[in-house]
Amino acid sequence: MIDTIEKEDTIISEEEAAQYDRQIRLWGLDAQKRLRGSRVLLVGLRGLGAEVAKNLILAGVKGLTLLDHEQVTEESRRAQFLIPVDADGQNHAQASLERAQFLNPMVEVKADTEPVESKPDDFFFQFDAVCLTRCSRDLMVRVDQLCASRNIKVFCGDVYGYNGYMFSDLGQEYHYVEEKPKVVKGSNEANDGPEAKKPKIDPNETTMVKKTISFCSLKEALEVDWTTEKAKSSLKRIPADYFLLQGAVSERCSAQELFLLRRPEGQRGGRLLQLQISGLGRTQSRACGAHPLPVAAGIKICLLDDTFA
Repeated sequence: MIDTIEKEDTIISEEEAAQYDRQIRLWGLDAQKRLRGSRVLLVGLRGLGAEVAKNLILAGVKGLTLLDHEQVTEESRRAQFLIPVDADGQNHAQASLERAQFLNPMVEVKADTEPVESKPDDFFFQFDAVCLTRCSRDLMVRVDQLCASRNIKVFCGDVYGYNGYMFSDLGQEYHYVEEKPKVVKGSNEANDGPEAKKPKIDPNETTMVKKTISFCSLKEALEVDWTTEKAKSSLKRIPADYFLLQGAVSERCSAQELFLLRRPEGQRGGRLLQLQISGLGRTQSRACGAHPLPVAAGIKICLLDDTFA
């Protein structure tokens, strides 16, 4: 009989413990159990979606549903590594399924070819986390609000050429632990000097500190009024690319439309954002419709950093 380790209905077999040994050492057995018991929905199978799928499958989630209703083209095939070269005309999710499953046979990988916009509300409630890529603003806001009512984690992201973004909503009360160096109390001896009596940090010992953070909803994040005095005071710390991406997310722009957003004077970007912002360079603007894999990989790291937290 295979030895098993069980906690809260999540079972990790001896075989799984051996396969996931490296990451168990990294983030602990309890975290791996939670990961192993999670079902995730991933919408969109372009460069970013493929990168996210790869890491989730290798990490060992219980199940991953790949949802994409669009057909493979030469351009979309070149944007990711899960689709075979002879799959043009096939559905993205179906074409990505075989290679995705091959990454880790222990994970249940499914393909869904229906448009995410047509899914009823209760469809999303079967998942522990939902990751949205290549989705409209209205759809992302809708799904985020639905999932928040059931404490389902939501992640959003996309790539526009050399630029990209990610957003995470982990709920109003997200609990986590942070590793910090241990503070050693100073000496209480009367004969010791003032330096000896001061608390000191021991670099060789650490302690785990419990913390709680509150995440805002996607709707709140997108509706910040940057024309207020309070918001304007922080503009110097925010790159202009942020507002360009804000416009892209709001309008779900094509490459040509995003190129117009770089011209604030009387153009669509200026009206949409109500701000005079500097644009991107010409090279960046021309590439905004592409999905470079290095950019997708970078956005994926930021997105999955919260996923595995």
